[in-house]
Amino acid sequence: MKSLHIIGVVAWMAGLLYLPRLFVYHAMAAAGSESSETFKIMERRLERAIMRPALALTLLSGALLAATPGIVDWRKGWIWAKLACVLGLLAFHGACVSWRRAFAGDRNRHSPVFFRAVNELPTLALIAIVIFVVVKPF
Repeated sequence: MKSLHIIGVVAWMAGLLYLPRLFVYHAMAAAGSESSETFKIMERRLERAIMRPALALTLLSGALLAATPGIVDWRKGWIWAKLACVLGLLAFHGACVSWRRAFAGDRNRHSPVFFRAVNELPTLALIAIVIFVVVKPF
């Protein structure tokens, strides 16, 4: 189950890191242009074919691990900090879906600079999660 969880997390994180990078370039393309239409296809396929299944695998395997007696000491703070970061990633995933839909309808209102900035958020969450899980600082 841990292996499935790690596989799901790696695939989900790949999408969370790559989709906003696609948005950076998509935001520079003129609406209706050939490159904009190509980005729409790439973004839709990434979100639906990779990110959704990876998210489902991550959540399902994580829930099964959490429900397995002895895997998690719920009295420790690190697990709650990790879960807070996971909630942040879930919110970020939802934002990415919303941004993708805006691009699909030629309604994007954000600049490439905005997407460059938000692209760093999943990296920060990933660093924190790895430290919480491996080091268990509290």
